[in-house]
Amino acid sequence: MGKFVIKDTKSGGVKFDLKATNGQVIASSQVYASLNSCKKGIASVINNAPIAEIEDQTEEGYTRIRNPKFEVYNDKAGEARFRLKAKNGQIIATSEGYTTMKACLNGIASVKKNAPDAPTVKE
Repeated sequence: MGKFVIKDTKSGGVKFDLKATNGQVIASSQVYASLNSCKKGIASVINNAPIAEIEDQTEEGYTRIRNPKFEVYNDKAGEARFRLKAKNGQIIATSEGYTTMKACLNGIASVKKNAPDAPTVKE
């Protein structure tokens, strides 16, 4: 089972990483000003990830879908990434860069699988 790991940042804020069972980070948050805000971000991932569809922005003329959604895109280095958007359109989690689209889609599947039951720990 995965887990949400909350940690303090050097800038004085707080962020979370969703880690898979193997300890690998599969999604990260923005930096929040408070622990309470960070916990609300985790709750949003838990609520939105299981129902979010995938919008593949790497396809020309892709169809826009409603939030919540996973947006898949290529970064400046040409790597595939995803960002999870909540119902209100806010980005609530982002991925690392993946060298293949298949790996990126596996990352999304892992978020969908791990987020709903993941415990939260503070480091």
